[in-house]
Amino acid sequence: MEREKFGSRFAVIMAFAGSAIGLGNIWRFPYMVGKYGGAAFIIVYVIGTIVLALPMLLSETILGRRSRSNTFGAMSALAPRSAWRWISIPIVIAPLMVVSYYSVVGGWSVGYFLKSFSSDFSADPEAVPAMFEAFIASPWKPLLAHTVFLLLTGGIVLLGVKKGIEKFSKITMPILFLLIIVIIVYSLFLPGAGAGVQYLVKPDWSKLTAEAVASAMGQSFYSLSLGCGVILTYASYVKEDENLLTSGVGTAVADVMFAVMAGFAVMPAVFACGIEPSGGPGLVFQSLPFVFCKMGGGIPWLGPLIGGIFFATILIAALTSSISMMEGAVAFLVDETSLSRRWATGIIFLVAWGIGACCAWSGGVFNFFDQMCSNYLMPFGALIFTIFVGWKMTSNDVRDEFTNGGTLRTNNRLYPLVRFLIRYIAPVGVLAIFLTNLFL
Repeated sequence: MEREKFGSRFAVIMAFAGSAIGLGNIWRFPYMVGKYGGAAFIIVYVIGTIVLALPMLLSETILGRRSRSNTFGAMSALAPRSAWRWISIPIVIAPLMVVSYYSVVGGWSVGYFLKSFSSDFSADPEAVPAMFEAFIASPWKPLLAHTVFLLLTGGIVLLGVKKGIEKFSKITMPILFLLIIVIIVYSLFLPGAGAGVQYLVKPDWSKLTAEAVASAMGQSFYSLSLGCGVILTYASYVKEDENLLTSGVGTAVADVMFAVMAGFAVMPAVFACGIEPSGGPGLVFQSLPFVFCKMGGGIPWLGPLIGGIFFATILIAALTSSISMMEGAVAFLVDETSLSRRWATGIIFLVAWGIGACCAWSGGVFNFFDQMCSNYLMPFGALIFTIFVGWKMTSNDVRDEFTNGGTLRTNNRLYPLVRFLIRYIAPVGVLAIFLTNLFL
């Protein structure tokens, strides 16, 4: 059976960007900016995306399109009768683990999106954190929300690459950017929002410690969903004449742009309401509902409406990323067994639902899977991909894939630089991130 392919460059960039843009951009990025010096952190983050994350992304896309397979299949095809395919097994497991606990947080976005249409959001700043604690402590609400979110994810994956992933990405990604623009406009016109804008554009170099630099580099890496084989899998659906450099740069630009936009959506509102900008991940689920309800400009329905738009944004971003994670696991079963997409999706759904249920009921289990994937499996995967492309594959094969058989002049000129970044800079950067996670 012929492998499905994305229909256009726009579809490729939207699918790749959908995989990259997720909760990390909205949930994690704003509070990290708040913690590590505003614009100083953003500057290092952009540099990290260019010199570290983009070469890693190109490594995965080269592997994926060259092999037309999943992570395990890519290693088997490009390094037959070697140990590389067995080394890749932890990477194969990673997307299944990620979608399992990620769907729990995605479920929170489902719950809060529905809450935005009710009277649950309170203008009492102490009531909103208590509402979040009550929600996650419930024996059934997080589980139900996790189930709904995972069903939405599985439904899109079940439809396949063109009818499911491509169509969903082409529709939802422009909507996602439109929604975040609406929130930015609202936030910028709040009284006192100027302090939040200044915080984002004025660097505080005193906060740019070694930990801050490592965190910025790590954010550029994690934000693009690197190291777990989902970009590799998506690249296996890319046409032969597609420019991998253009698609990669487009994905990185969209990811950085959305992350910065999320900062301008969140921070002005946070400052306008007098909330601590380095308040941690709770900014999204514990502080912002209060912000949106309090800052209604005297119009009772405006705050809840903006809150609904904000959590719709989170929900869409979470879905586009979870779809790519589930697709990575499903593709492995479809490619390496005789299972149909329907059966493979069903099996991955059940396994992810079971692991996710444990994560929804236990914060300790949730943290274990989060740390295992983020701190170990994903850096391991990124290191394997860059070493394989940089040192195992021949230079001629890598150049052939990167330049479409030598037909792309700009790619030909940039190839020596890209190869240098993949061989030397990217592996060192991944090791630095790994050691930082291990010892800081």
